[in-house]
Amino acid sequence: MNKLLIAFLTALTMQQLAAEPQVPLGEFSRNRLDGWERKSFKGETRYRLQTLDGVVVLAADSQASGSGLFKEQRIDLEQTPILNWSWRVSNRLSGLNEQSKAGDDYAARIYVIINGGLAFWQTKAVNYVWAGNTAKDTVWPNAFAGNHAMMIAVRGPEAAPNVWHSEKRNVRADLKNLFGEDFNHIDGVALMTDTDNSNGQVSAFYGDIWFSKD
Repeated sequence: MNKLLIAFLTALTMQQLAAEPQVPLGEFSRNRLDGWERKSFKGETRYRLQTLDGVVVLAADSQASGSGLFKEQRIDLEQTPILNWSWRVSNRLSGLNEQSKAGDDYAARIYVIINGGLAFWQTKAVNYVWAGNTAKDTVWPNAFAGNHAMMIAVRGPEAAPNVWHSEKRNVRADLKNLFGEDFNHIDGVALMTDTDNSNGQVSAFYGDIWFSKD
């Protein structure tokens, strides 16, 4: 194989790798909040873009409040099943029974939603949470929504605060494991830092959020 052909094949491979499907949702590092809308449950968690360690991130401050940001965007899980993000928290919400309504608060959470439409009872969600009192990898139904919204402790009380943690989850696989169905899409993503049930206080930071093939 001559050098010219090798160079061509190498360039073609690089182009194919660069073309791997990737769907951005939270482009915070580009100082953008396009398409994100507020949803308040009790009070207002303060969300804002700010520079931290030289990078623009989304900051969240909650004082006995529970409001989130959500973005409606259909994601093809056959093409891009992997959810990627990074986050850090300033302090833990410790001493809560997170499987109870009184303790259903999290320093940080990102969740994916499948909209049931008019059949609202068919709406499903997976919450990836930074738990303050539940061990990493624990799974349980949400205290308010039951098994329509499943919780996964991606980080637990062992995770160090004030440190960035990068995450990667296969959403399609998680949905199948949790609900027993093979979903080929989701309809939106939300994030929330909330302390409305426990009347606590916490600050968190979110880096960019995107879906990818691998």
